[in-house]
Amino acid sequence: MAGGFILAEESMLFDRLEEQVSDSLLALIALCDADPRADKIDVGVGVYRDPAGGTPILRSVKKAERILWETQETKAYLGSQGDARFTALIRPIVFGEALAADERIVGVQTPGGCGALRLGAELVRAANPHARIHVGQPTWPNHGPLIASSGVEMAPHPYYDRDSHEIRFDEMMAALREASAGDLVLLHGCCHNPTGADLDMDQWRAIADLVSDAGLIPFVDLAYQGLGNGLEADAAGARLVVEAADQALIAQSCDKNFGVYRERTGNLFVKGSNPRSAQIILGNLMTLARTMWSMPPDHGAAIARIVLDDPELRADWNAELKEMCARIRSLRARLAAFDPRLAYIDAQNGMFSMLPLTPAQVLELRLDRGIYMAPSGRFNVVGLSDSNVDTFAAAVVEKMDG
Repeated sequence: MAGGFILAEESMLFDRLEEQVSDSLLALIALCDADPRADKIDVGVGVYRDPAGGTPILRSVKKAERILWETQETKAYLGSQGDARFTALIRPIVFGEALAADERIVGVQTPGGCGALRLGAELVRAANPHARIHVGQPTWPNHGPLIASSGVEMAPHPYYDRDSHEIRFDEMMAALREASAGDLVLLHGCCHNPTGADLDMDQWRAIADLVSDAGLIPFVDLAYQGLGNGLEADAAGARLVVEAADQALIAQSCDKNFGVYRERTGNLFVKGSNPRSAQIILGNLMTLARTMWSMPPDHGAAIARIVLDDPELRADWNAELKEMCARIRSLRARLAAFDPRLAYIDAQNGMFSMLPLTPAQVLELRLDRGIYMAPSGRFNVVGLSDSNVDTFAAAVVEKMDG
């Protein structure tokens, strides 16, 4: 302040901001959208596509939306916990009936899996400002910004070997044995993003034993349940570690398995050490949610609630989910059969895998062939249509040969 006036350089608040690097995936989507080539192939964005290459709205979701339109009587606030009935219906899908009845587990609705991850990180930070989350590498690129922005330290450890296409399990376990009691471990519940390489049940059991013995806290990201080997199989590992741990978090998403990507529909579940602690956790979750989004968006949650509450719609949703899962498996088999070097793709799960390509080769495919994928070689298997899967495989193999 000089003579009652604010100095010009002090008043330019936003001129102090630093230029930010655009999110690589969002930038890739924009590049693909701007590409005029009719035969371009987008395997960068992580959405399910049908044989024709479209991302349809599920039959069950459409029917539920009509019911919602006809019966919803108000748009009044629901509160920071969101749609409690929706959360209650998702609970046994995630945990199974027995574990879902555990009074130590509480849950709140969140804006998608991203909201659940961020809310979980904020809860961890509030409980222990010095907490560490151990994260396997590579992991979903947004895990870092989502968690680190809450102030929680992230400690990397090995997870996947690109050359052998296998999980570096011994190295992973050796790193986690060095973790301190009270540290958290970020685990992909199924359909590992970006590698497609999932832990098998023996490995999940070993992690459950380690979590129990060392006093570690699993933080499970369950974004693709039902798109690997079915709802029950895809949750089996997560249930093991949650049951073994004294405390745990699960960030759950309906965006993919209900196909409601833009509705941002998910939940955060937290297991406390006892029922009283769980209620304190729930109060903290709602307080934190109030400061971030106040109330989560309702439309997607209302749709999922209607589907799950109606036996006929629920059966139809299950059938559609099985169809989606079968399509992913068939595409993996087609790619694996195209060349022996792609055989590993058939042994993996979910929407994503990583190709043995360099960033330079990925760029060449984009410029020369209109094939869009992440520089790491991570691609969306089910981003392919029936008509372009062979074209894609041939282009990839040609680049590998070059």
